[in-house]
Formats: sequence, structure tokens, C-alpha cells
Amino acid sequence: MHSQNIHRKAYNFKSLTEVNPELVPFIIQRKNGEKTIDFANPGAILQLNRALLKLHYQVENWDIPENYLCPPIPGRADYIHHIADLISHENEKGDISGLDIGTGANCIYPILANRIYGWKMTGTDIEETSVIAARKNVVANQNLIDKINIRFQEDRGSIFKGIIGKEEYFNFSMCNPPFHSSEKEAKKAAEKKIRNLGVKEGNKLNFGGQANELWCNGGEALFIKRMIKESVLFKEQVGWFTSLVSRKENLEKIFKQLIKLKAEYKTIEMHQGNKKSRIIAWKF
Repeated sequence: MHSQNIHRKAYNFKSLTEVNPELVPFIIQRKNGEKTIDFANPGAILQLNRALLKLHYQVENWDIPENYLCPPIPGRADYIHHIADLISHENEKGDISGLDIGTGANCIYPILANRIYGWKMTGTDIEETSVIAARKNVVANQNLIDKINIRFQEDRGSIFKGIIGKEEYFNFSMCNPPFHSSEKEAKKAAEKKIRNLGVKEGNKLNFGGQANELWCNGGEALFIKRMIKESVLFKEQVGWFTSLVSRKENLEKIFKQLIKLKAEYKTIEMHQGNKKSRIIAWKF
């Protein structure tokens, strides 16, 4: 993880359960005596997130609708820290403004970006339910109300159009795109995750995530290529465009699109345990 990520160390379950007692029933003990939670249980992850947000980020109220994506906070925080490195020369000036594409019902990136670095954030989503839930998470916390703005993207075929105003400027944009290319592929990945976590057959767990959160036609490669193509129209209004890329094999297609449009770009590697991912960042 990033050197500035406070989640690099093991979870302090004593402190976490003090701020959120509802986490207690979900704590289990490994054979070596270490405490952990059942990461195959969405309820456990929800209560862990609430505890982490309260303890480390002073976010007292956070919730998501049933069956919506419940994001792991350490990895989300890592993306924020890498963006801080990317815009470090601008960060010294203060008044940093960021745009989160597909913020989801959880609104986690805008929340973390504000609580860690004090940035003003705008989140967007194509689902009204997600927009409503994200706004609830903002207004439920007094320290976020004037710092985070959530916008509904009415045109599902657009990413920046209809969101960025004529006089607006964002130091960066960020995105965690849906990386599966079909619902079938998303379900197959969920089943593999269940097997890897050692969940017994027949115990059908829902890891959360609506269709638009998990998959789109063409998967992440096509989504990011669309984003790059549209970003040209807003090259004077966004300092750095960025997106997560979960699959390394998609980079070649993305690079070709960036070269075609004469963008300056770089990739930033991220590591969380055994999981490897990367950020693609570009500007004009």
C-alpha cells in the first residue's frame, strides 16, 4: 500500500469496536489468535467500513442500500493518496477540486478525498438510486455538506458532458469503472471469489453491486477508451484525468487510444496484499 495509507497496519479491533459496537458479532479469531472478520459476509464488511470511517475519518453516519457495492476502504484510500502524489505541485496551492465518475451509492471516494486531504469533490452517477443514497451520506455528516456535491448524469452515453459546467475546473478526475463485460462474467467472478474465501457450497452470499457498478458492454477497456475520447473536449477544464485499470492486458488498447489523441500519460502501480492494480493518468 501507499506509504501514507493509515491502513497499512493490521486493524485495531479494540478501537474499531469502541466506535462501532455493531462490529463485535462479526469478529472471528484465527488459529494463531489474531482477530479478523469474515470477509465473505457483506454485513461484516458494512460494519467494518462504518467503524473505519468513524475512527479514522470522523464520518459518523454512512450507509448503502441493500445489495449495493460495499467497497473496501483501504484500497479506495490508496487511489486517493496516489492522486495526491500526481497533483502534488497543485496540492500546495490549496482549494483542490476533484471529480469522481460513477461515485455509486457509497460515495466513498469523495468522502475519503475530503476527509484525508480536504479536497472539494463532485461525484456523478447514472443511477438515480445511487445519487439519492450518495447525497444522504453527505447530508448525514455536517463536516461533508459544503465539501461534496453529487450530480445525476442524465445521459447514459456521456461521461463528462452534462456534468462539467462551462466555467468549471477540476484538478483531477477519477473513476473506478465497471470491469466486467457482461452480467454472466460478473457472476462468474463472484462465484470464484466465494470459492477463494472458502465459503461452503450452497451458502449463496451477495457481495453487493448493481449491474452498472459491476459490468458494462465492452468492460473496462471500452469504458476507459470512451472516457479518453470524451476527455479531449474538456482538456482545458481538467488537470489530470485518471482511472483504475484492473486488468493489465487492457493497457495496450488504452495506450493506443491515448497515443492516437496525442495525450501525455503515465501508469501508477498499486499493490494491496496479493492484489495488483494500476491507475492510468493522462492530460493534454
